[in-house]
Amino acid sequence: MEAKDKAFSHKKTLLLKGNLMDLSHPKLMGIINTTPDSFYDGGYNVVMDKALASVNKMLEDGANIIDIGGYSTKPNASDVAVEEERRRVIPLIDSLIQKFPDIVISIDTFRSEIAKEAVEAGASIINDVSGGNLDDKMFETVSELQVPYILMHMRGTPATMQNLNEYKHLIKDVVFELSEKLEKLRSLQINDVIIDPGFGFAKSLEQNYEMLNNLSYFNILECPLLIGLSRKSMIYKLLGNEAKDALNGTTALNMVALMNGANILRVHDVREAVETVKLFNKLKN
Repeated sequence: MEAKDKAFSHKKTLLLKGNLMDLSHPKLMGIINTTPDSFYDGGYNVVMDKALASVNKMLEDGANIIDIGGYSTKPNASDVAVEEERRRVIPLIDSLIQKFPDIVISIDTFRSEIAKEAVEAGASIINDVSGGNLDDKMFETVSELQVPYILMHMRGTPATMQNLNEYKHLIKDVVFELSEKLEKLRSLQINDVIIDPGFGFAKSLEQNYEMLNNLSYFNILECPLLIGLSRKSMIYKLLGNEAKDALNGTTALNMVALMNGANILRVHDVREAVETVKLFNKLKN
């Protein structure tokens, strides 16, 4: 079967705390960055009360998953100590579980010890931007915890990735590098794997658009696709504005992602993304 014909042929469910999440209709992941140097919100959610309020609004607007991160992965981001990352995310997860018992939380970390503590606190998904590159215990930890794992494509580290974007054949190379990781995950009996092609991570602006235009080829990996385009520089640099002005561009590209097989959209603006999904579902049906 040709890759483009497989856009909706892969696994359509995730097992989350004994319940199945149906991915036959796209789901939305709301972004909560508890970092003072967040590229978009400028550290708004560092304060616990503000973070809780942000999550409450996202859930009311229709978010299916809340992604909590305490380590900025924007280009040239500063290193964050393990203890500091722990302080930023674990108390928030504890509070969210108490306030919203049915919430689905994803922990955005490349550190296995933070991932483990977050799952023990109530998180249901591990979102690893490094795809296991920055912690050789991550795959083993995911296998032990038996939770869905978001495998993102990145080369190097947040500080070096922008210098590692030379590919012989962009799509083939990224798919191949992901497939090698996927084989390791499968060998560890990790069945719920979500693929994130890694827009903005070790890709130039032009490469990001080439990848989005050929997104359906990633379905050859036969895993759900998570796409994170929200307010990224591939949008605002092309349009000549800033992240705060990139909502319209984000919405436009999110629709392209959905048309090319995205199952989960990772977004800052949930209400607008919900509307995009509704329009997409109408077109699809």
